[in-house]
Amino acid sequence: MAPLHLEVLAGSGVLDRQVRWVAVSELEDPTPFLEGGELLLTTGMRLGPDTALPYVSRLVARGVAGLGFGVGLSHEDVPPELVTAAAEAGLPLIEVPRDTPFIAIGKAVSELLAAEQYEEISRAFAAQGRLTRAALQAEGMNSVIERLAREIDGWALLLDAAGAVRHAARAGRPDARARALEPELARLRTPGAPSSIAVSTPGDHVIVQPLGRRGFFAVGSARPFTPIGHTIVNAAGSLLTLGLEQGREQRTAERRVRAAVLRLLLAGERAAAGETLAAIGGELPAEPFVVLACDTDESHAQGFPHRDLTVMLTHAEEAEEAIALASRRGKVGASGPVGYAELAQGIDQAERALASAAPVARFPELAGQGLLSLLDPATAAAFSSALLAPLREYGSRADLIESLRAYLACNGHWDAAAQRLGVHRHTLRYRMRRVSELLGRDLDDPAARAELWIALSCGPR
Repeated sequence: MAPLHLEVLAGSGVLDRQVRWVAVSELEDPTPFLEGGELLLTTGMRLGPDTALPYVSRLVARGVAGLGFGVGLSHEDVPPELVTAAAEAGLPLIEVPRDTPFIAIGKAVSELLAAEQYEEISRAFAAQGRLTRAALQAEGMNSVIERLAREIDGWALLLDAAGAVRHAARAGRPDARARALEPELARLRTPGAPSSIAVSTPGDHVIVQPLGRRGFFAVGSARPFTPIGHTIVNAAGSLLTLGLEQGREQRTAERRVRAAVLRLLLAGERAAAGETLAAIGGELPAEPFVVLACDTDESHAQGFPHRDLTVMLTHAEEAEEAIALASRRGKVGASGPVGYAELAQGIDQAERALASAAPVARFPELAGQGLLSLLDPATAAAFSSALLAPLREYGSRADLIESLRAYLACNGHWDAAAQRLGVHRHTLRYRMRRVSELLGRDLDDPAARAELWIALSCGPR
């Protein structure tokens, strides 16, 4: 700054040091009153040839950014011993002429710091604006992660509640980064956990924040995060949390509509169901279609809630692809090809297949189900309930039904059935005598066995 008429006498190679403030002191040891990063101004009132080296050493140890020496008062020139000591220590030494008051230097630094802070705040506001615009895009949360990685000139991860990667931006090997963050994620899941965790390693500075109870996000940069950088990260966290909550509410509302669509279809109102589904961007599949029953409702955005399951309708030609996708998140039972008039039967078939899924079962492939598919589900269920009622009502001996199921499945072979149940064959013989007495049927009669097997297959598991 030409109007200050300052001259660099030593340390010209390290003038890029950050100056946090300006301090003035004539003490022989001002370091107890300094924090580090200051440009220290002095007239050298207490400095002599023997004290120059210890004086500079103390300033360097304290982390002083530079030393300004005012001439024309205590000293006509900067002592050569001080110049030598500063040069050897790598401390910038500046000569301040008498005509330049120290307060002018203090004002100049203060104005520069204020301008720098204003610029940083402006950059932060601009970054927040760009993040907000990203959040309004179709891929809102993913767009925020992409924008955040660019704003911090680093990488960013969006993780689900289990710590799996939902989206990554400039993260190299995202799965490996996510695994490395598992200790931090575990800490953030504990009661009373901090609002964020910062981890620093050589060349990688990381911040991890929770997004309510529904996930986490992590950011990393090669440089330490400045206060403005933290502001940008916090702004992204707020947008991501809001996006999660809005997405959850939207998905809840959509699932309610889909539940209503399924009720309309079961009531035979196909046209009304199609119009309702079209209002939320959905479309009913053409006939014939396959019904899938899935034991999770979290991953099937196109499914229809049905009791505690999710039901999906997929065109018969696309059924195998849909089964493969659904089975990645849970068990799946598939019906045979049906039309809308047989939807209730298709749902029943899918649910029965789901009971045998590991993780996938198809109703037409289940042994013995070809005959059962000819029976009316409601009539078959009533038959099962009536026939097996004596066994269900017999005290707390619920094991009689499972024992009967194993006995019939093994074609009456005592040893095989006992081994399947994990009991002694004499125990199984006793149970089967009790079953025969309660039901009034001869278990050696093929007709009785057939009826009992149908009843077990059509009743609740």
